[in-house]
Amino acid sequence: MVNMMELTSLHTNETSCNIIAPGCLAQPTEPAVRTLWESLMNLKQKEGLMEVRRHLVEAASRENLPIKMSMGRVTPEQLHSYIQLFKKKFDALENHCGLLQIALAVVQTLKDPQNAKWDNFLAFERLFVQNIGESTLFNALKQLLPIIKSYTNRTADDYTPEELLLLLVYIYSIVGEVKTGKELNEAESQVKEAFVQAICDEPELPPLLQKIVGCESSTKVTFQKATAAVNEIFKSLRDVSRARTHMKQFNSVHILGSHSQQASYKPLVKQVVEEIYNPDRPDPVDIEHMSSGLTDLLKTGFSMFMKVSRPHPSDHPILVIFMFCGVRSVVERTMIST
Repeated sequence: MVNMMELTSLHTNETSCNIIAPGCLAQPTEPAVRTLWESLMNLKQKEGLMEVRRHLVEAASRENLPIKMSMGRVTPEQLHSYIQLFKKKFDALENHCGLLQIALAVVQTLKDPQNAKWDNFLAFERLFVQNIGESTLFNALKQLLPIIKSYTNRTADDYTPEELLLLLVYIYSIVGEVKTGKELNEAESQVKEAFVQAICDEPELPPLLQKIVGCESSTKVTFQKATAAVNEIFKSLRDVSRARTHMKQFNSVHILGSHSQQASYKPLVKQVVEEIYNPDRPDPVDIEHMSSGLTDLLKTGFSMFMKVSRPHPSDHPILVIFMFCGVRSVVERTMIST
C-alpha cells in the first residue's frame, strides 16, 4: 500500500491514515507514468531509480518548482526531497498524481526495514551461483546452516523457515542432480535438525507451514510431525534437483563463468524461448511436436518413407507457453521478456 500522507498537511496517526486513500501503482490513463512503471519492471534497479528521478525533475521543472539538480547516486532521501516539492501544490499534485504515487512507492520500498534483508537474501543467491562451479552442495548447505534460527533467536533481519525454504529450492534447482555421499548426508541431516527445531519453536504457523506440517496450530506440532514434514521437504528437493536430468539441451540453468564473465543463472523458460526464436532455426532437441489431426498423422506416417520437415514452434505468429510451475521473481520475468 502506498502511503500518500506525505503529500498532505495531516499528522500521521491511525485516524488520519483512514482519511487519505492509498496510492496505486496502476496508472492506465497516464502513458508517461505507465512507461515509467514498465521501466521499473524491466530495467536494473540503478537505471530504474534514475528514470524515477528524471521524471520527477521534469515534472517539477514544468511546474516551476524550486528543484535542486543532483547528478550523483540516486538515494531515497533525494527522491523524497523532490516529492516534497509538490506538497500542498494542488495544481501540481493533480497534474502529476500518477507519477507521485509511483515515486512514493519506490521511496517507501527503499526505506522499508526489510529491504536490506532481501538484499542480503539476493546476495546469498548470487554468491551461491558464483561458487557452485568450484564448491559442492555440501558447502552450500554448510553456509546455509548458521542462518537457520529458531524464533527465540531470530531478529528482524533473520529469515523465517518459509524464506529459507525459498533458498533451499533455489539451491537444489541450480545444482542439478545430486550425487549422494557421506558428507552431503551429514550436511543435510544438520540442516534438517535445524529446520525441525525452527518449526517446533514457531509460536504461530504461517499458512505454508500449516500445509507442510499438517497442523493448523503450533500447539499441535510435535517433534515427530515436524521431522516427518522436513524429511518430505528434502525428498521433494532431491526430486527438484533431478527434474531436468532427462533433457539433453536444457539440463542445466547454471551457466559456468570464465575469466571474462561471471557465472550466471539462466531460467529454463528463457532458454526455451531463445531456442525457439534462434534465427538459425535448429531442430529443438528437447521440444517435441505432438501430432494431432488427420493431416499431421498422415505427415507422420509419410515421414517414415521420406524426409518431411517437422513443424517449428516459431512457424506460428503467436506462441503461447503454458507453465505448470511459476516464474521465480520479477527479475526472472524480465530475463524472459528480454
